[in-house]
Amino acid sequence: MLDRIDRKLLNLLQQDCTLSLQALADEVNLTSTPCWKRLKRLEDDGYIRNKVALLDAEKLGLALTAFVLIKTQCHSSEWYQTFVNQVSEMPEVMAFYRMAGEYDYLMRVQVTDMKSFDRFYKRLVNGVPGLSDVTSSFSMEEIKFTTCLPIPE
Repeated sequence: MLDRIDRKLLNLLQQDCTLSLQALADEVNLTSTPCWKRLKRLEDDGYIRNKVALLDAEKLGLALTAFVLIKTQCHSSEWYQTFVNQVSEMPEVMAFYRMAGEYDYLMRVQVTDMKSFDRFYKRLVNGVPGLSDVTSSFSMEEIKFTTCLPIPE
């Protein structure tokens, strides 16, 4: 179970994972060793999955964000595994979800422009048999983006 200090550490790391151990310890009023032990436990228990740098897509020339909704009539475990493997190897796919509701899958795709999206789309629909409906919507403006989870009290 997470206590107040664990939650504060997780929030601090979500804001800036480059904070030094001493800076984190100071923020939660601990010395370095107990703070390190808490961080180690949070990692070992799977609360901290990874530490990454978030890059600016536009500065990297990846200005087009597409949301791709997919329907399929195929639901066998073999088809599912093939589909997951195929999509997982597509670097343009930033997020991939199995959904409840009208569509079966949702992807967030990041590409340079419409031509590159068209190439992605063709690879997707030609590489995976059984997709019955593939619908795409394109972002005109990113209003909010965060990787920080709202940690429950």
